[in-house]
Amino acid sequence: MSLQVKAGSLDARLGSLGSLLVAYSGGTDSAFLAYAAHRVLGEKMLAVIADSASLPRKELASALEFTALHGIPTHILRTSELENPEYAKNDSQRCFHCKDELFTQMEVARTELGFAHLAYGMNVDDRGEFRPGQQAARMHGALAPLDEAGLSKAEIRTLAREAGLTLADKPASACLSSRIEYGRPVTAENLAQVEQAEDALHVLGFRRVRVRHHGEVGRVEIAREDLVRALRMETLDAITEAVKAAGFKYSTLDTQGYRTGSMNEVLPVSAIAPAKFGNERRD
Repeated sequence: MSLQVKAGSLDARLGSLGSLLVAYSGGTDSAFLAYAAHRVLGEKMLAVIADSASLPRKELASALEFTALHGIPTHILRTSELENPEYAKNDSQRCFHCKDELFTQMEVARTELGFAHLAYGMNVDDRGEFRPGQQAARMHGALAPLDEAGLSKAEIRTLAREAGLTLADKPASACLSSRIEYGRPVTAENLAQVEQAEDALHVLGFRRVRVRHHGEVGRVEIAREDLVRALRMETLDAITEAVKAAGFKYSTLDTQGYRTGSMNEVLPVSAIAPAKFGNERRD
């Protein structure tokens, strides 16, 4: 199926929904979904962004700037997942509890505002990954129009580029909680440490970077293409200073470089396999 056929399928699906609340994070997938839904449905759609301590302030500002630029109706939903002990204990189901909180509140908003459906930015590449949040989406009846249209991450970026959207090549940016090692409680203080350290590393010129929270240790992941520069003595000193200034006692540079989901590497297969199986679409 050609990309243009898939794009037409997406538009047709969105048009069939009548009205829609889109779970919007500011990432490329959900931003393109919000853009497409607004183009098709106009004021019969609303982009809903969840704001909590796990969302970096720069990401929130960037997300709101995008929707303002394109005239997309947007609502900020204040979520309180950190108050849920099941979320805060930070086990392999943390993302489920986060999305359960989000979609529970979105269902209330949908009813109150008179919208017909909920949707989120899952694409075909997400099907086999470890993403417990997809289970919460299914429980709440949230639709995945990008996935239904057969669109991959690369294809969504291509369509976003063709539409002239500035975030077409935006790096993935998971919530700050994903940086905290499993079993270490998610607290506002831990999240603030990670955000401060990553902001400082962005200032040093590292665009794709993660600071993983291991208690007193901040483990820095930098894109492999930037590792040569990072390993210069003066740059290493600057990285160390940035991480320690955020409250970590030690700073370490991960020589494998930046990679998504690196915290999942420590999970037992028994924790990942059922979730992956449950996320597969079988319709």
